[in-house]
Amino acid sequence: MPSNLLLKRLGARATIMRIMVLWGLVSAATMFVQTPTQFYIARFLLGVFEAGFFPGIVLYLTFWYPTERRARVLALFITAQVAAAFITSPVSGWILKNMHGLHGWEGWQWMFLIEGLPTVVLGVIVLFLLPNGPREARWLTAGERDLVERALSREGNVEPEAHAFGGMLRDPKVYLLAMGAFVAGCAGYFLAFWTPTIIKDLGVADLQMVGLYAVIPNVFGIIAMVLYGRRADRHNEQRLHYGLALLVAAAGFLALSWTTHHSLAWTLVAIAVGGSGLVSSTPVFWAMVTRYLSKDRAAGGIAYINALASIAGISPAVVGAIKTQTGSLDLAIYILCAMFVLASIAVTLGMRRAFAGGPARA
Repeated sequence: MPSNLLLKRLGARATIMRIMVLWGLVSAATMFVQTPTQFYIARFLLGVFEAGFFPGIVLYLTFWYPTERRARVLALFITAQVAAAFITSPVSGWILKNMHGLHGWEGWQWMFLIEGLPTVVLGVIVLFLLPNGPREARWLTAGERDLVERALSREGNVEPEAHAFGGMLRDPKVYLLAMGAFVAGCAGYFLAFWTPTIIKDLGVADLQMVGLYAVIPNVFGIIAMVLYGRRADRHNEQRLHYGLALLVAAAGFLALSWTTHHSLAWTLVAIAVGGSGLVSSTPVFWAMVTRYLSKDRAAGGIAYINALASIAGISPAVVGAIKTQTGSLDLAIYILCAMFVLASIAVTLGMRRAFAGGPARA
């Protein structure tokens, strides 16, 4: 949360550069970890330095795009996260398999080094190339900068608020939205941590092939997310789009509870359906969040919702405990399905009157 407040005060360029450089350095330095304590310290620092990135980008995009365009823009940004698996999964598998023992280092050490340092380089590039807002964008003409600012000025909630941060903390809808983000976080962690295990348990032993199979559903997720974000913007509606996407995710995960015992092909289909519903809900959700929060509340509100949602980080351990006790992932999947349905209903109904009197439907 302090990172977003700093971004608003100091500017996006310096804030995002700081996040990326420190994030990359800690990630690369994880290669030198030798004890569990060192690993916990490295992971803690990684979380501290990385935490401000996503909410910072969400806030930064509100400086450029009005509500009716944010879902598609956020979808394009989030495609980078989904598409990263196309590179990281097979590349990580290749590094672990082929660079093990090179110059006396383990494969996992090379993986942290090779995948951590590019973030540092990009962070330095951000310092020189990223404008803090439309007024600093040299690639826009004066007329284009005025056009962007006029589009943003037409939005509601432009009057300054007294005690905006305290009001945000007391707002029940902020916690409702945080619950929705928490559910998405739990499901995202499940797919990230357990998809390779599920594929391996279905008979795929080669690490490179596991990585390749794991990225197949992401192709469908990227397409679905971009198209769905455009549809939400075209109708200027987020609440119902979000609820429907979560129900699709629930259906995909429910199918996954059956396919994991029978077929690799159908398992990939189920993950594609569930994952597509999940990632399609994300840009629509954050477009809804930024629409609901006033400009005075946006910096702290976005970060606060993201911080509460980050509690989902404990979910992989919970799922692991469930698998240890029951011998399968079925119960964990059923719980996620119930969470999807609950979040869909709660947010769809709870945010129904949140935009009354606003510039457009939600």
